[in-house]
Amino acid sequence: MGNHSDGSPNHSGTVATAGQNAVEKFQDPGLPPHRLRLADTDPRAAKRAERQVAILFGISVIGTVIFLVSYFAIDLHTDGSIATIRTQNLLLGLGTAFAMLGIGTGIVHWAKALMPDHEVSEERHAIRTEEDRQAAVRIVDDIVEETGIKRRPLIRNTLLGAVALAPLPALAVFGDLGPRPDDKLAHTMWAPQDGKLKRLTRDPDGTPIKASDVTIGSAFHVIPEGLNELAEGKLSAKAKAVVLLMRLNPEDLTISKGRETWNYNGIVAYSKICTHVGCPVALYEQQTHHLLCPCHQSTFDLTKECKVIFGPASRPLPQLPISVDAEGYLVATSDFKEPVGPSYWERDEHERLINS
Repeated sequence: MGNHSDGSPNHSGTVATAGQNAVEKFQDPGLPPHRLRLADTDPRAAKRAERQVAILFGISVIGTVIFLVSYFAIDLHTDGSIATIRTQNLLLGLGTAFAMLGIGTGIVHWAKALMPDHEVSEERHAIRTEEDRQAAVRIVDDIVEETGIKRRPLIRNTLLGAVALAPLPALAVFGDLGPRPDDKLAHTMWAPQDGKLKRLTRDPDGTPIKASDVTIGSAFHVIPEGLNELAEGKLSAKAKAVVLLMRLNPEDLTISKGRETWNYNGIVAYSKICTHVGCPVALYEQQTHHLLCPCHQSTFDLTKECKVIFGPASRPLPQLPISVDAEGYLVATSDFKEPVGPSYWERDEHERLINS
């Protein structure tokens, strides 16, 4: 057999064990030596980098100007052709890109070329109130000093100009959202017009519905009379006014106080717009009398005035008060008594105004 290590500390095959004063294998390498940049040693390079940063901030200003000019100078109401729309969209996109990229790349280049790049490490210390505040103030002062913004007015002025103009495109876009809706969300086409009640008509052809047409278990998608004749705003009006019409056994209905006249012989009408995020409630389970929203599975119990029994919706579907006219056609006796659809900021105030 061959010779093995005898375990002598001087032998090259010895394995170090505890207590033998062995040198640690992994030592703290410390921070790498700092390497000066060209701008740190050459004033001309620093001046050149300063001009480059200023040019980038200037590009941001030019991009903002391009956005504003293309937004206001190109009138789509006068010339709404596809070519004009494409041209405006191209200029808006380029203007936004130059405005944002100019600021971003300018700040990055400023930090990499001109700001101090020393690596610093320090031990944590106990938190002290006044001393901590003073230390924080000193840190902020050091940061401002290191940026060199006081010594470099060209960078400072171009940065201020770019930052001041950058929000203007967003303000222009917000201003183009149109006038405030005020209380328009609280009203629909179901309100009587000139004292005349609106008939319930089939969606989409607008055929009036008689009470005798609605049998137990049936469901109708309903729009108000006159909706199809609107010259403009038809989709917006329909989005608020669409209704589901169903007939149940009157004995199955749970009617709260004040709603005794809102149905006609078991025929009820409820808003089709889910109170969660406004999806159309289009599924009716005839056996359980449940209305289901297919978007997020909110479920409403038709026998209990469309109370929420499952899902994320927080409010029942608004009920449309209905009756019949002299010819037997179903009519809405009033508008909804609450705003339809999802919640919004002024909803509670609008509901109080409707019922006042």
